[in-house]
Amino acid sequence: MQLIVISAPDVVANEAQIISHLFGAGLQRLHLRKPGWDINRCTDLLTQIDPSHHHAIVCHQHHELAKVFGMDYLHYTESDRIKNDQSKLGNLVNEGYRLSSSIHDVGVIPTLQGFEYVFLSPVFNSISKPGYQSILPAGFRLNKSMPLPKVFALGGLDESNLKQIKEMNFDGAAVLGAIWQDPEQAVSNFIKIKQVTEELNS
Repeated sequence: MQLIVISAPDVVANEAQIISHLFGAGLQRLHLRKPGWDINRCTDLLTQIDPSHHHAIVCHQHHELAKVFGMDYLHYTESDRIKNDQSKLGNLVNEGYRLSSSIHDVGVIPTLQGFEYVFLSPVFNSISKPGYQSILPAGFRLNKSMPLPKVFALGGLDESNLKQIKEMNFDGAAVLGAIWQDPEQAVSNFIKIKQVTEELNS
């Protein structure tokens, strides 16, 4: 089971330093999601992060930054994915980009050729978005009849429910609120979640 961290959507004090520490603690992939930020603010943040980590950062907005910073991944929101035609997405894959997207309905998974993985949300009641309730029925188990895209659980995840995620047959977890609710504890919170993930993989 893999672990992905999504950035806080708003300003975080010392964010670049925290992100570098997360990578130092074993983070393999960070999704940079700043929906209200213009390209200059995103550029400033990326410039402050050690370039050795840029290849593991995934752009949610301002995809042109991927080429500037040598980033391998591009993420598409559900609405952006629907707006783009399949040929454009296919061209990006041919150029070497690895694509991910967000979904809220398991029924669309078989239609997502070219995407390496998706976030299905909310799996549990969200930590970072009050009122954002789970969409999954009791006893849900993901049918993994196809190798791709991989499906990551998102929404309300912390170290207490990762075992449930594995039992539901998800490929991994994407965490946001459990990391950034208290930014001063972001790295220690990540380490706790990572330890549980490693235990479940052993």
